[in-house]
Amino acid sequence: MKYKLLVTGGAGYLGSVLIPELLMLGHKVTVLDTFMFGQSSLVECCSNVNFEVIRGDTRDESTLRNSLKDADYIIPLAALVGAPLCNKDKIGTETTNRDAIATITRIASKDQRIIIPTTNSGYGIGQKDIFCTEDTPLNPVSLYGRTKVEAEKIVLNRGNSISLRFATVFGMSPRMRIDLLVNDFTYRAVKDKFVVVFEGNFKRNYIHIRDTARAFIHAMDNFDAMKNEPFNVGLSDANLSKLELCAKIKGQLPDFVYLESPVGEDPDKRDYIVSNEKIEKTNFKPAYSLEMGIKELIKGYTIIINSKYTNV
Repeated sequence: MKYKLLVTGGAGYLGSVLIPELLMLGHKVTVLDTFMFGQSSLVECCSNVNFEVIRGDTRDESTLRNSLKDADYIIPLAALVGAPLCNKDKIGTETTNRDAIATITRIASKDQRIIIPTTNSGYGIGQKDIFCTEDTPLNPVSLYGRTKVEAEKIVLNRGNSISLRFATVFGMSPRMRIDLLVNDFTYRAVKDKFVVVFEGNFKRNYIHIRDTARAFIHAMDNFDAMKNEPFNVGLSDANLSKLELCAKIKGQLPDFVYLESPVGEDPDKRDYIVSNEKIEKTNFKPAYSLEMGIKELIKGYTIIINSKYTNV
């Protein structure tokens, strides 16, 4: 079945991979984006008759009303992402990540379906060797995590919605972000050949960006069975510490040297392992391994020679 979709923030890191996939499946897609990073990541979509684009802010209610009125699905990707950017613009973080979502839930019709990307960073600091499930109490330790947890609650309370709690995303995108952990460490391994790691035993889960696109499509295809629930989305074989991640990268770049600093700390205090069993029981399985992503990034960083692709 073909649908009409509104994707806010669709020209960002995730959307720049998701939108071409949705169009390839024959869906009609409207992207609402401020293009705040000056990106041109969706230019190849402009020749597709099913693609529409609006330059605007998801916090502008009149713009939002006009954008979503005909949509079967709303995918609100628009967000300020990552601790540095969120700390730099706290008001923008709250109004974009949470308040704009509240506006969407208020003005959308009950029949319109919402699939919201949230984050398993909402688990904050987990218990050692205990997997976080969707029933684990949320305890975000950053402004980003808190606003995304609040947005998820708003959407799920509204109903007719799904929340995808993504693990830390990695992989190449037309709107690249180098500041994400796997992307960052691999960039340093390629360009600097070394990295100093703070709090190297802190763990988290990972997911390839193309699997995030597959997860949205899976949620659309299985909406009735999955609706009104949150789902962790990550690689079940990639609950890794920072040091274990570095070892994976060194496996493909033997000259890479990584050291754990005996002093100092990482401002990102997330430390948890995650179970992805719930979404796996709906027959979703990631197609891209961490090793595949690292290999892809190494090729990508042969092309990218500067750091303009970070969020701050």
